[in-house]
Amino acid sequence: MDDQYQLGLDGIARYVQEAGVRHLDHTGMMDSHPHWIVRRSVIDVLRPIEWPDRIRLRRWCSGVSSRWCSMRVRLDGDKGGLVETEGFWINMSKETMGPARLSDEFFATMASTTDDLRLRWKPWLTDALSDAPGVPFPLRRTDIDHFNHVNNTAYWHGVIEALADERDLLTAPHRAVIEYVKPITYGEPVHIHKRRRDDAVDLWFAVDGDVRTLGSVSRI
Repeated sequence: MDDQYQLGLDGIARYVQEAGVRHLDHTGMMDSHPHWIVRRSVIDVLRPIEWPDRIRLRRWCSGVSSRWCSMRVRLDGDKGGLVETEGFWINMSKETMGPARLSDEFFATMASTTDDLRLRWKPWLTDALSDAPGVPFPLRRTDIDHFNHVNNTAYWHGVIEALADERDLLTAPHRAVIEYVKPITYGEPVHIHKRRRDDAVDLWFAVDGDVRTLGSVSRI
């Protein structure tokens, strides 16, 4: 919950992450596919979910390939709030630190809700780093996952800070996107660069001018 009594982007991201863990557990595939990286997260806030409320989450696969899948999560509030999300999830090997092949059983389970069985990666955000000066984004130990990278949900804290002076974008239906490029590790000096354009804000998480993650928030 944010200062407007609404479920914020960071809270939504944590619901989505928890839904992923529970989905793996429900299908009995947690042990065989425990390690994932979210390459892209998309959050569409169509109607804000406001406290107090009860939320229903539904998760399903919208595309799959041999090493990754696209997962949708819909959040419905009993009072009419509606958030739709999609994440590009990559199955990882902890040993090689690279993408790992999905088991036949996992693939079949994911394929049961989609006809897209040749999912390909295509970046949405490609703009070069803005000339705007960056604002420091100090990392906390709690932001780091078991790959020693910044956790996907931690980036949303930076997005919220960057939107402190852009609250008008959040008063209407809006889309927020985070797209991972390279890992950020604990101790690196991260800066967030921001550019406003009409009804959108572009974001870059960079280390010494090297872009590691891109973001965008825009009205729908």
